[in-house]
Amino acid sequence: MSAPHTAVRPLWHDRNFAVFWAVQTMSALGDAFALVALPLLVLQATGSVAQMGLLTGIAGAGAVFTGLFAGVIVDRVDRRRLMIWCDVARAVLYGAIPVCWAIEPQVWLLYVVMAFASVFSMLFQVGYVTAVANLVDREQIVEANSRLQTTDAIAYVLGPVLAGVVAASFGSTVAIAVDAASFAVSVAGLAFIRLRSRAAGPGEGTGWRDVRTSFLTGLRFLWSSPVLRAVTILLTVITFLSLGLTDVFIYRVRNELGHGESAVGYMLGFAGAGTILGAALTARLRRRWGFGACWLSSYVVCGIGVALMGVTGGLAVFDGAVLAYSVGMALAGICSMSLRQQLTPDHLLGRVTSAFWTLHSALGPIGAAVLTALVAHFGARGPLLVVGGIFLVIVAIGLFSPIRQREPRPAEALPGPPEPRTGTSTDVR
Repeated sequence: MSAPHTAVRPLWHDRNFAVFWAVQTMSALGDAFALVALPLLVLQATGSVAQMGLLTGIAGAGAVFTGLFAGVIVDRVDRRRLMIWCDVARAVLYGAIPVCWAIEPQVWLLYVVMAFASVFSMLFQVGYVTAVANLVDREQIVEANSRLQTTDAIAYVLGPVLAGVVAASFGSTVAIAVDAASFAVSVAGLAFIRLRSRAAGPGEGTGWRDVRTSFLTGLRFLWSSPVLRAVTILLTVITFLSLGLTDVFIYRVRNELGHGESAVGYMLGFAGAGTILGAALTARLRRRWGFGACWLSSYVVCGIGVALMGVTGGLAVFDGAVLAYSVGMALAGICSMSLRQQLTPDHLLGRVTSAFWTLHSALGPIGAAVLTALVAHFGARGPLLVVGGIFLVIVAIGLFSPIRQREPRPAEALPGPPEPRTGTSTDVR
């Protein structure tokens, strides 16, 4: 007699997911406040755009460095507790800025905060990806990511507007204090959820002595899965091409189409709306079309949108193309993240996520520098047409790769020797 089928509880009725969803939306809103408030604070204190660039560079370097070991930490410790302590650390770090500024402004503190906060942010983000896989059933991962990314996109549309109002009315430090408070809200919410137990994988319980080996374990798993290997290679190229595109869009509207700052603001608003729309549509389209058609179609839309931005001289058409591009990027991004969560064994998910993100973080800035240099020399029209064409070439390559599958299957056992065992494994909740 076969075992009775257990119905999957709808996400709307899942208290753990509902709490996680709510507090992470609040945290994203706080991050959006900091996105506006920190540049304003630096400019107010120093009057130097270069100082802000240095601050951003420190944060980026911290994220890349942390990516080398974030995965092994996430795969070795209690993931929920790690996320809580990361949020506690970020609440303290960001909270120190308004406290210090109330006494006497200290610009050096901003660099210290950003250096350490980038470490805790990267650890949290890797933990966040694994938490979703431990929070909902495997068949609900796409829907869960779709909801999380939809509200995250809404937060990043509304957050900068609200942050500007708060900063203008009460000062930039108050807006940063809102970000610190959002991390405290996340801590409170995470304390009330429980993640599912996970079984220890091969070599679990150690791995601390050789971070490089643990990082390479994530890379080996990505390479061992034909579909994840193809996605990783193509997405690395896409990230190289796309990281600097927002700057190019702004330059095109402002300097080449001859519109002012308000037009730039509206254009960025269309980009935010496209991200919201793409995230909201992902779960439905993924169920209807499957992974391959959904992912590849997304980049067809992106390629056409980018090319159209290069040839059009009208702002309305340009904004529509930005909207389409943002829909495609959101749809493809959620599909690829969900696929990694679905195909990766739980005990490896932190290392695989860390390896994947580190590759992209390392190559993206190089691509942004190359793209913006080309635009400065030749103008935006040609580079945008080239980028749009390469997107379509990537889709053509994907059609002849395992990416085209409707429902890719998990990879076989991870190749390579297992890590040594010297300790005891612990279930993680």
